[in-house]
Formats: sequence, structure tokens, C-alpha cells
Amino acid sequence: MSNIVIATRESRLALWQAEHVQSLLRQQGHTVSLLGMTTRGDQILDRSLSKVGGKGLFVKELELALEEGRADIAVHSLKDVPMDLPAGFALACVLEREDPRDALVSPRHDSLEALPQGAVIGTSSLRRVVLLRALRPDLRIEPLRGNLDTRLRKLDEGQYDAIVLAAAGLKRLGLEHRIRTVFEPEAMLPAAGQGALGIEVRADRSDLLALLAPLASPRDQLATAAERAVSRAMGGSCSMPLAAHARWEPGDQLRIDAAWGDPEGAAQLVRVHAQAAVADATQAAALGDQAARQLREAGAH
Repeated sequence: MSNIVIATRESRLALWQAEHVQSLLRQQGHTVSLLGMTTRGDQILDRSLSKVGGKGLFVKELELALEEGRADIAVHSLKDVPMDLPAGFALACVLEREDPRDALVSPRHDSLEALPQGAVIGTSSLRRVVLLRALRPDLRIEPLRGNLDTRLRKLDEGQYDAIVLAAAGLKRLGLEHRIRTVFEPEAMLPAAGQGALGIEVRADRSDLLALLAPLASPRDQLATAAERAVSRAMGGSCSMPLAAHARWEPGDQLRIDAAWGDPEGAAQLVRVHAQAAVADATQAAALGDQAARQLREAGAH
């Protein structure tokens, strides 16, 4: 191809992600340029995403650029990508995954346990809200929106005692020193696709599907496919109080853990796991569907 145009949001993390893909494609000998855009998700900062349309607000404008031919590919944080893409679009590949876990960032406190009674902790993720509440019901959980730098600034201004962020974003931007502790999945189960990058294209661009295939990480692609299948089966919304995390065990066995909580705090946190030999996308999806079925049987809705 003469020039591959990447549509990207203009936050520092989104640009890092786009430039990372640009670099990988340039190593293959392609000419690649970026088309920076501001999305509705970047503009609406006074309300939680679950109230204004979910994480899909971060991808709609990028999809329009693909549809109109202004861009060839869009690079997303996979956890921001809706479980069912609009007709005419395809997820071309999932790249090698960074650390999928959540991280606690705090100016003064080394861990969640070290936070004082009634401390204020910031997150706008319903998943993190229900998991934090299960770990420390005494904490005051307050909404936190904005890109990574905005969230860190609000913390540094003293609006929160601690905030919870994806470890991957902090590591990608060289902000690992801000991490006080990383939550093990047993304590804070990650979101479906967390830490992974996905590349979206128009479904009719078979030339791009072939060109992008070498960038894929096959095992991460299957693991995240299982995670996304849980979310899809539970209703497909990125703004659900739902966690799903898959990891490989010996013998090509994929284990998936999933959790669901009631954001109103009325019901107990529901946790399940399932495991199977997985060799292709169909088997990965079936494993995710099995975990979702177990969640519903245990009281999730």
C-alpha cells in the first residue's frame, strides 16, 4: 500500500498506541501516517460513561473516518471496543498484551489495606466500584473521568486519597513509578480485553486483514476473545459491573475467571471460573459463553 492512515484519539496514551502500531508497520516496510481525532467520549467529562452511552463513544468518530476512507485502520484499547462491532467493520487483530491488571496510585498510601477508614478512592468503572466495595466496604468511591494525565492531576490536587487505573497505560507512558501496588486478579479481576490493543478495519478491506495478520498475538487473541464472549453473553455493554480475565494453563488449557456485582450494593459479588482446551476462536467463545452461563446461574443479571 502507498500509505496506511491510522485514525486515533489525541490523548497521550491513544497516540502512544497509534505510534506503536505505526512503528510495527514501518518495520514491515510500510509508509504510515496518523489522523488525530477528538471523540465524544473525550468531550463528555461531567457524566459517567455508563450514563451517556458507554465506551463505544471513544470509537464512533474513528469508525466514521474508516467508513469515509479518510483512514485505513483504527487502533483502540481493546477494553473500549464494543463487544459487537457495527455492520461493515471487523477486528483485524489483537496485539501482544501488556500487563492486564489494575494498579493503585496514591501519593501517600502503599496499598488498599493502608488507606484510612472512609478514604476517598476515584474510579468511574462500575466493575472497579463493585470489586473495591467487596474488598473495602468502608471506602468512599467517587467518580473519576478524563484521560490518564487528567486523572493523575486530579489525584495530585488532593481530590482523592487514591485512584485505580489500568497498569498497562501507566507502563506504556513510562509512569510505572506512580504505581503503589498492582492488584492480583484474585483481588481485582480485570476488564475484558484490558491491557490489549485491537486494530479495527472496514470488513471489506481484505488487503488490510492480510497485511495486519503478522501483528497478531494468537494466544492473546484467543484469551481476549473468551473474555469478550462473557461480556457479549451478559449483554454486551462495556459499562456493566462485569469482570472477565483469561489466562493460559499448561496443555493449551485456557482458564477464564469472571465476576459480576450489583452497583447498588444490594447483591453479593458473584465469581465463577471455567476451563477448557482452546485452539480456535469458536472454542474461545464457547468458553466465554460457559462462564457467562455460570454467572447467570449464580445470580448475575
